[in-house]
Amino acid sequence: MKSLNYLFIFALMTAIQLGNSSELQAKEFATEGGNSADQEYYELRIYKIFDYEKQQIAENYLQNALIPALNRMGVDRVGVFRNLSDENDHSLFMLIPFSSIEQFTNMNQSLADDASYQANAEAYFKRNKKTAVYQRIESRFMKAFKGIPALEIPAYSTKKKDRLFELRLYESPTEDHARRKVKMFNEGEIDIMRNVKLAPIFFGETLIGPDVPNLVYMLSGTDEESHGQHWKDFLAHPEWIRIKEIEEYKGTVSSIKKWMLTPTSYSQL
Repeated sequence: MKSLNYLFIFALMTAIQLGNSSELQAKEFATEGGNSADQEYYELRIYKIFDYEKQQIAENYLQNALIPALNRMGVDRVGVFRNLSDENDHSLFMLIPFSSIEQFTNMNQSLADDASYQANAEAYFKRNKKTAVYQRIESRFMKAFKGIPALEIPAYSTKKKDRLFELRLYESPTEDHARRKVKMFNEGEIDIMRNVKLAPIFFGETLIGPDVPNLVYMLSGTDEESHGQHWKDFLAHPEWIRIKEIEEYKGTVSSIKKWMLTPTSYSQL
């Protein structure tokens, strides 16, 4: 699997250098995710933290240094969430949307050139290996599905209260199984979720990251009770009952991981 990631990274960087990454992806890495210029890209970061005090230090860095710098470079709707599923886990989940691959690859240099960011992050960067805030950062780079090409923010989410988010990761046994699962979402499953008010936020096909092939998506709700009812409505929906029996879509998911998340006060989602 590591060799697959290395090959993809090499091809991705070659495409960027040639200034023709979209064409290369269409020819050599075509998937059911589509190839529309309007489809966003996402980085999902998990800052793995197991100490409340260190979580607060990381949050100060994200709120006062990183997110403002991302906004200055034109990256908006940045989400930061805490884990509701495990009270002993103080990890922070961060979703960063990008309008293009170039915006993503230019990010580190833009941060290095941002004097305000460097000043606000100075104390954070001075921490050494014994005082480091996080154990590691797990990162996934994804491309939005054609069925939901950009982040969708439910109307209630703008009120900045009474919100929860469910993050799901679906692993597939092979690349072809993953392609067919993406197709299943694009050709009906996402619409069913919208219909039953599961309020999808994004769907991303993982291009680079651990445990590929997989896809990642996020749903939202106002509370756990109503969110649970929306899932029951989904499972009982006649269109879901129909499409799940289509032979092409059977056996496309080998493992499911999920997290219930709550947004921080400074999250832009």
